[in-house]
Amino acid sequence: MASTVVIAEDEAIVRLDLREILEEEGYEVVGETGRGDEAVELAHQHQPDLVILDIKMPGMDGLTAAREINAVRRSAVLVLTAFSQRSLIEQARDAGALAYLVKPFQKEELLPAIEVALGRFAELKALEEENASLADDSARAKEQLETRRWVDRAKGKLMDDHGMKESDAFSFIQRQAMGKRTTMREIARQVVEGELAPD
Repeated sequence: MASTVVIAEDEAIVRLDLREILEEEGYEVVGETGRGDEAVELAHQHQPDLVILDIKMPGMDGLTAAREINAVRRSAVLVLTAFSQRSLIEQARDAGALAYLVKPFQKEELLPAIEVALGRFAELKALEEENASLADDSARAKEQLETRRWVDRAKGKLMDDHGMKESDAFSFIQRQAMGKRTTMREIARQVVEGELAPD
């Protein structure tokens, strides 16, 4: 099934370019706007897999929109901007953006950024679901962080030692956990400590 996307970009020509590239690549554009406040509405209405947000927009800037969209955790967010200052990139990350792209961009840069955002979002959702069974909020947050650390270390090891892509490394950990009816954290620990490796 095609991934669904909402585009929020105040320059009509850039919006058109984005739509054309996305549709050529098999994504389904379910909404587009030039305003940040409308982007939040479209995200709530369509619950797309991905929202692409420009930072400077009327109605509401992209960072505020990203925060609002992330509050309900239904869509991955990719921030698109003409500015590349480190402080802005950090603000975008803190607002929950999972990938960041500087304009003008090439198609060859856009597609990997989209895949990174969708991949990271899928990881976050999977980790959240795994930890949802933990009752206490502070314990849950601590547990999530710890799981995330182990999974990141295991992904790094699989990528370095076995030449895997990040998404494949995560899938390997997830599949092993399901197959062995254990947690991703336990599988990640086994990978890091050399007890488990891909065939």
